[in-house]
Parts: sequence; C-alpha cells; structure tokens
Amino acid sequence: MKRTAIDLADGRELIYFDERDDAVRDQPDRRDLPPPPPASQLRYDPLTDEWVAVAVHRQTRTFLPPANECPLDPSVGDRLTEIPAPDYDVVVFENRFPSLSGRVADEPGEITPFTAVRPGLGRCEVVCFTSDHNASFASLPPRRVRTVLDALADRTEVLGELPGVEQVFCFENRGVEIGVTLHHPHGQIYAYPFVTPRTRALLAAARRHAERTGGNLYADVLAAERASGERVVAENDHWTAFVPAAARWPFEVHVAPRRVVPDIPALSDAERDAFGPLYLDLLRRFDGLFDMPMPYISAWHQAPVRVDRELGHLHLQLFSIRRAKDKLKYLAGSESGMGVFINDISPERAAELLRAA
Repeated sequence: MKRTAIDLADGRELIYFDERDDAVRDQPDRRDLPPPPPASQLRYDPLTDEWVAVAVHRQTRTFLPPANECPLDPSVGDRLTEIPAPDYDVVVFENRFPSLSGRVADEPGEITPFTAVRPGLGRCEVVCFTSDHNASFASLPPRRVRTVLDALADRTEVLGELPGVEQVFCFENRGVEIGVTLHHPHGQIYAYPFVTPRTRALLAAARRHAERTGGNLYADVLAAERASGERVVAENDHWTAFVPAAARWPFEVHVAPRRVVPDIPALSDAERDAFGPLYLDLLRRFDGLFDMPMPYISAWHQAPVRVDRELGHLHLQLFSIRRAKDKLKYLAGSESGMGVFINDISPERAAELLRAA
C-alpha cells in the first residue's frame, strides 16, 4: 500500500491509500474554499457525567446532493470535489464540517458553575472506500477491504498520538434510514478528547469481571458464544461473527478476532486478510434478509489510546434498524428516554435468519 498526503485548498489534510506503488497523486486542489470552521464547543452534563459537542456550523453541511454533485467523487475536468485526483482506491481526509478539530479559536466562557465548557479538540475524518459512486462496501473485493483496514490502522495510530486524544472511533453509516447525508460509500473516524460513555460502560464491566475472575470479559463471552454455536452466523480461522445473546437491535452482529487485541493496528497480516471475506459475506447476508439494501451502522470498538487497554477486546458491531421489509425499529420512549432497549426479534431467530440469507 502506497500512502500519499497532500493539503487541500483550505489547508485540510487528505491522504491517498493506493494499492499500486506507481500511483502518482500530484493533482492540486483547484477550488477556492473559505477557511475551515473553528473547533466546536464541549459542554459537560453534570447529571450524566458526559460531554456534549455543540457544533453549530454543521447545520450548513452538504445534505443528500444529486449524484452529479457528490463531493466524494473524483475530480474530473471542471467538476471539482473533495478529492483532486481523477480516480482513487481509498482516500481519507479531514471533514469539512467536523464535530471535533484542532482549530481552537477563543476559549469558551462558563455556562453555569456545574457546566464546564472546553474546546472540541480532536479530529474528524472521512474515509472513502472507492471512487465508484454507485458501489457499496458489500460490493468491494477482499483486497480493497484489506486496504480500508490498513488505512484505519494507520489513522488509529496517527490520531491516537495527537495531544489530548483519548479514543479513536471508526465507523460507517449506510442508508437514508440511518441518517446519511451522502450516498457515496464512505465511513468516518472520530478522535475524541475523552473516553466515550459506551466505552466507559464496557470497560467498567470488563474491570469488574477481571477483578472477580482474572479473565478478559469479551474474550470469555466470545468463547461461550463459540461453544454454544446457537447465535454464531459465520466464522473462519481468525474471526467469529455472532449475534449477542442480549442484542439490542433487530439484527445485530459482533465480528471479533479470536485473539485478544486492543485495536485495529494490533491485528496481524493473517487476521487482516481473513477479515474481508467473512465481513463481505455478512454484509451480503444483511442485504439478502429482505432482498433490499439494508441500512446499518458498522462500528469498530477499540480500546482507549492511553488507559485500560488491557481490558479491551477489538470487535466490530454491525446493526440495523430494519426489523421487517416494511418496518423500522424506532428508538421510542423506553430506549430514548431511559436507555432500556426492547428488541422485537429474538437473537436466536435473528442468527437463524442471517445464516439462511
């Protein structure tokens, strides 16, 4: 894989990850762009012990443009996009409308004595999986999945070294039902200046388990799921895809390496090669459930970059809000108000349907 970094017209960084060593990436960004927005504001919620990002500039971000105006397509002729080259394999660049960034303007003032405020330091990046606007991740060849995985490993390492970054989150949103604003196949990376609430909850449970048993909680759960087999959807020599016994979503699958590793950079070459075929098979099963493109979120759970890394176990959580061909799972009162999920499909039935898809 060849890595080439350039600066866009407004100073944001863009990185090409090419599968050919002879790829030339010297095309300049010919657009006239305004400066990037300053960092958002982080406000502390003392009632939940959580941080909330206030990023008002995101109200103006691009929203479902027509295909001939997609900013993630390659630049061709006078049609100039975020990617200056006329073609590409995988591209990562700083988000033009970031929730977090390193561009700090004025220090925010106090809101209340209980509500701390600080700049939204961090970084948000966009990951384009292919130059083909009409493709999907499921249509990529295994070699491209390996390139994407290597790019995510690169970004996890680099972003984790930025001052103040505590966690790196790689994910893909797919489908208007999920809330995507661009149809081009792409994912995102968030480098947070704190450990997220979800990860803190996972680490707290893992810590209690380690103190009680000496074991790694996720590894022990994975071993139990493999021993049962009832909710296993697919597996190979390095990875297992299974529906969690207490799945929150109608169709939810975890894809986990058998070896305990904290993050994507820690994966071996063999593990990276083995991921693609299994994951592509799983995505095609999702699309085959109702013979239509499945909206989903694909979220990599990595250990924090500075603390509790020994408690983590890398895994990918793939889930959809579609519960039937003509029905979506909405987060209603119990889920949104109290955080208590109610699943309409048993995990065992979901695994059975996915195996048959």
